[in-house]
Amino acid sequence: MSEEGLAAARQKMTEAGVDPVAVEVFTSYYHQLETGDTGLIREDTISPLTDPPMLDDVEVSEEQAAQALDKTVIIKLNGGLGTSMGLDRAKSLLEVRDGKSFLDIIATQVLSARKTFGARLPLMFMNSFNTREDTLKALKKYPDLVVDGLELDFLQDQEPKLDAETLAPVTWPKNPSLEWCPPGHGDLYTALLGSGVLDHLLEAGYKYASVSNGDNLGAVPDGRLAGWFAASGAPYAAELCRRTVNDKKGGHLAIRKSDGQLILRDTAQTPAEEMDYFTDEHRHPFFHTNNLWFDLEALKRVLDQRHGVMGLQLIRNEKAVDPKDSSSTPVIQIESAMGGAIEVFEGATCICVDRSRFLPVKTTNELLLLRSDVYDLDDSGHLVKTTDETCAIDLDKAFYKKLGDFTERIPEPPSLRRATSLTVTGDWTFGAGVVVDGDASLVTETPKIIPDGTVLTGDIPGGAQ
Repeated sequence: MSEEGLAAARQKMTEAGVDPVAVEVFTSYYHQLETGDTGLIREDTISPLTDPPMLDDVEVSEEQAAQALDKTVIIKLNGGLGTSMGLDRAKSLLEVRDGKSFLDIIATQVLSARKTFGARLPLMFMNSFNTREDTLKALKKYPDLVVDGLELDFLQDQEPKLDAETLAPVTWPKNPSLEWCPPGHGDLYTALLGSGVLDHLLEAGYKYASVSNGDNLGAVPDGRLAGWFAASGAPYAAELCRRTVNDKKGGHLAIRKSDGQLILRDTAQTPAEEMDYFTDEHRHPFFHTNNLWFDLEALKRVLDQRHGVMGLQLIRNEKAVDPKDSSSTPVIQIESAMGGAIEVFEGATCICVDRSRFLPVKTTNELLLLRSDVYDLDDSGHLVKTTDETCAIDLDKAFYKKLGDFTERIPEPPSLRRATSLTVTGDWTFGAGVVVDGDASLVTETPKIIPDGTVLTGDIPGGAQ
């Protein structure tokens, strides 16, 4: 059945107008899938990476920084709708703080860096079919973003979800759009090639790409990093951060024992029984930020040599065809991670950067932190930390997971500058001018209102003190 399943999947993609190179990439992964390849990377096949280069040890002149940034394109991954937070449009349109969205802040960061370094520094977004229209409409307020006639975006590909039992494309007449899924951000390289954007950038004289998630506002254009990468001569580099006890998620780099190659291992590539190794911040002391740098000419050579198929590690993602209905048909989504390209480029490297370059917003916990007085937003669009410590936030998912519920209950963020942790259990609505001091834990079984100006500290059962 798998041979018939592949033929049906290829036909479905072709009829939908999917780029032929993306069809071949999908085919390559499908063959791995049908042979039983799980994409798992076992602990006994790798050695921990314990001594990466440090950006703090790097010295780059202003001239080197400016020259490198002038040859760099900033690419932001922007395919997500933020459905986990209850959003139904591009997550990047969400207001972060001071009336500005992710898109507003990213645009400000890039325009400011251009002025500071005198660099061209084009900005591009890898959009999905779901995010393209809203994103481009929102960017019209920044007409100066377009450089050298280059596109502001290119589209991520799409592929069919596969019936977990037969490996044939799943059918879901209730909502045919759910029959499709994105191929993971490893599709970046295929999409750059198939869209023609890679060739356009090379023709315009660009040499480097700096890529990051659109919801990570810490990944600002950085002259020192650009200068370091240009001087390194490496075809590819990954940014790492030092792990803390709270960093349980996210991939890490390791050294493959069989050939000494740097590789990326993500959560989905780790056997369940080995997650203790994966999350051990002493064994694997650095995590992968998903901030990447690569040489555009080197990427073009690799893609040409491999006929567009990068050969990234398979990530087999098992889900339900309707993510909102766990009883719906079980499916397999074939995915890959863009950071997996580190093992494709000979001479690829990495560098440990400051934690300030990793400020993702995946939940309302992180959103509350960025909206609070722990951060200031400066004129360059940089989020500047105002405290030495970071408050650990844990909001009750039943009442704060969705953005609408969160905003209704916390219309004004409490002051967190003196806070070390805030745990909220139950339905609490925050008044204005609330201050959290030290550790605060709120617990209630009935809806409660915290009066304006309240100082929260210690255990607070059933009401504010």
